[in-house]
Amino acid sequence: ILVKSTSRGPILFTQPRAGLGGGPFVLYKFRTMCVDAEERKAGLMAKNEQDGPAFKIKHDPRITPIGRILRKSCIDELPQLVNVLKGDMTIVGPRPLPCSEADQVEGWQRRRFDVTPDLTCTWQASARRVTFAEWVRLDIRYLKNRTLGNDIQLIWRTFLKVVLFRASS
Repeated sequence: ILVKSTSRGPILFTQPRAGLGGGPFVLYKFRTMCVDAEERKAGLMAKNEQDGPAFKIKHDPRITPIGRILRKSCIDELPQLVNVLKGDMTIVGPRPLPCSEADQVEGWQRRRFDVTPDLTCTWQASARRVTFAEWVRLDIRYLKNRTLGNDIQLIWRTFLKVVLFRASS
């Protein structure tokens, strides 16, 4: 209701993301940006704070005031539970990249597509700034050492960050 009452456009944001094997699926989130955010992205590329194919800006001007709250609390990600129920995503693994960014992933980095993408990962649970190569190394390290115990630990760390409103956005 807050998304709809504070900005024009749909409540849900949908975007093609790279899933298992790099194949596309539609990711669902509560919309946190203005409706023309994708069109405005090209004009913001010079401000990209993430290397590699990923795009991140700490103070992204496209984010709505309600969107900031939704992102900080991770409420914007709740619709992704539909993706989990559909089998497009799991709870723990590598985060799904937008297809436009996934298409730019290089050789060894494509290993992150060997598993179904997730709601949380090592990078997100640690909430630290890393290069894209280190981000992918963390994903691959997780893939090599995947256990129920590690998954429970990542879920718990993510839960604490969400509860403490310190989640990465």
